[in-house]
Amino acid sequence: MKKVVTILILFLISGFCAFAQVAVNTDNSPPNESAGLDVNFTNKGFLPPRMTTAQRNTIASPAAGLVIYNTDEKALDLYNGIVWNSMTPIPAFACGLTININHVVSGGVAPVNKTVAYGTVNGIPGELTKCWITRNLGASQEATVVSDATEASAGWYFQFNRKKGYQYTSSRTPGTAWDATNDNLSATWEAAKDPCALELGAGWHVPTNTEWTNVNTGGGWINWNGPFGSALKLHAAGGLNPGDGSLSYRGLSGSYWSNTQFSTTYGWYLGFSSANSNIYNYSKSNGYPVRCVRDF
Repeated sequence: MKKVVTILILFLISGFCAFAQVAVNTDNSPPNESAGLDVNFTNKGFLPPRMTTAQRNTIASPAAGLVIYNTDEKALDLYNGIVWNSMTPIPAFACGLTININHVVSGGVAPVNKTVAYGTVNGIPGELTKCWITRNLGASQEATVVSDATEASAGWYFQFNRKKGYQYTSSRTPGTAWDATNDNLSATWEAAKDPCALELGAGWHVPTNTEWTNVNTGGGWINWNGPFGSALKLHAAGGLNPGDGSLSYRGLSGSYWSNTQFSTTYGWYLGFSSANSNIYNYSKSNGYPVRCVRDF
């Protein structure tokens, strides 16, 4: 008679303690010595827990290596100890296509859980061979006008060389104490903290100072009509004040970080308003939106 399950268990007199290997359908053979669970079928598969993305996100403190079947994605999801990753094969990148990103707070970047469909575009004067997303990182929509003051178009705000993003509706999320220090942010934006690379994937990055200078010059931008009139649709998303993280100038001016420092306390950024468009530098503790770019 076929032995379906073989279990090797060590019982201790003082109680029950299981040091077990389990073999399923292995024809009386013991489990492979390297396996805790050895399953052998030629006409059946392994069926993991099935759930939606919302249900998955309610799992408290998921363990690294946890696997579920995501019924929204129609794919297995694997938790790597930081974020959930879909195991759907990733197609080769082609600029001009939409990329769908599932942002989760547990990754340490997104301030809220949300899924965003980012358009991509290339051929921007000054950086013709680069690919850009067409909305700010974390934005629910592209801006409708250059003075768009909505949170949905603004996306998230970041301090220089810090990966944590902040959402600002009527208040800031997360609402933790604002870190106003900037003298400990001396490095040019590190890849390990780059929110574009962490959220969109390898190759994406916060633009360099050179890339912003090239598109500002190449596009002949002299005020906010240039950035918004371009295919990037950059708008006056404002920023978060360096001293307390409060919102300022949303709908009035645009400030977009580069990944390049000016000094140990200041970083370069693209700034524009109704009167000008140029490259400036200011305190690294400011919270500015980012617009991601990559080679392709």
